[in-house]
Amino acid sequence: MRRFTLTICGLALSLGLAAGARAQSGSVPAGPDPSVARDVESEKAAMHELEVARHYFKNKKAYYAAFKRCEELAAGYPEFYKIDEVLYIAGMSSLYLSEGKGKQKAPDSTPEKKEEFSPENMRESARDYLTHLVNDYPKSNFRKEAQEALAGLGGPAPKETKQQ
Repeated sequence: MRRFTLTICGLALSLGLAAGARAQSGSVPAGPDPSVARDVESEKAAMHELEVARHYFKNKKAYYAAFKRCEELAAGYPEFYKIDEVLYIAGMSSLYLSEGKGKQKAPDSTPEKKEEFSPENMRESARDYLTHLVNDYPKSNFRKEAQEALAGLGGPAPKETKQQ
């Protein structure tokens, strides 16, 4: 029994050392871009917001709630490592709101809100978010769906030219 225990301990130790050596050798796949300093707490908070927005978008079809979460997330965490998904959910939620889809309608209780969430403005917002996704995140898993949605919106938004 003692010999068996020593064998197991020796095996565990050698596997642990081998894993450590492998991690130092650089053969472990890289995570997010190491050149970008990431605040762990901010990433956790952003991930929580994304999970909530994803739940509203996919499960509840509450596109207004998903849109507002993503709008705040994109503004508050522009370096978030899943910003491409944030842009996709914001763009598609905005598009669906412009079409009157989902279980939630955009608010129109005040004239300002009515104008802000008009179908034309929501389509333009969708176009802006999806264009940003397609142009700035070419390797995104959401790019193909964003391009298809943009085709229905008249293509990507034209690039802004800087006036001097």
